[in-house]
Amino acid sequence: MTGPVPLPPPVWDFTSARWPEDDCVAAGADLEPSTLVEAYRNGLFPMPDGGQLLWWCPLERGVLEPGRIRVSRSLRASTRRFTITVDQDFAGVVAGCADPRRPGAWIDRSIARAYQRLHEFGWAHSIEVRDDDGALVGGLYGVAVGRLFAGESMFHRVRDASKVALVALNELLESQAGSDYLVDTQWQTPHLASLGVTTVRRDEYLRRIGPLTAGQPLDWTFSTTG
Repeated sequence: MTGPVPLPPPVWDFTSARWPEDDCVAAGADLEPSTLVEAYRNGLFPMPDGGQLLWWCPLERGVLEPGRIRVSRSLRASTRRFTITVDQDFAGVVAGCADPRRPGAWIDRSIARAYQRLHEFGWAHSIEVRDDDGALVGGLYGVAVGRLFAGESMFHRVRDASKVALVALNELLESQAGSDYLVDTQWQTPHLASLGVTTVRRDEYLRRIGPLTAGQPLDWTFSTTG
């Protein structure tokens, strides 16, 4: 098993002592790998707005609990139509998520570069969904810190492809950690709620991720499935 590259100590303090009662809790800092990993360990994630780097920790956090994903009969059928790969085209998945034609697109070049670097260091991972011709038609990416997978974004170019990516992610995590993991989705949306995503209060989320992020890293060296 090859784990993530150890990172130098972070230079920024992300502890929650002075956070406001708001989803956005801080501004500034940088996107260095050690900064990002430390942020996730403390429950934050970056999202720029208006050219400013902002850090978020929602008061109501979207999470997908182990064993709670809802897979309808039609979605189960869709999982058999695609091939799943892991960490084979991280840049392609980020590009799909960053497509400026998507509503609410927020992933800029600085974010894409930062997460590509984090991927090269073994902390960020992608799930790719491919059609019969091997073309990338959907996927998701995020950051794995111990047994916490902090999802960043997902996309689809054909129906159900992003949902299939989430199903594949959960199967991967269950195969590694049983029921001792958590998928962070940042916020709950109607789309995510239909797949089983619920919410927990900020304080509960922060309490739960401590033991998870301190755990051993999972093995992301998986073979193609489909």
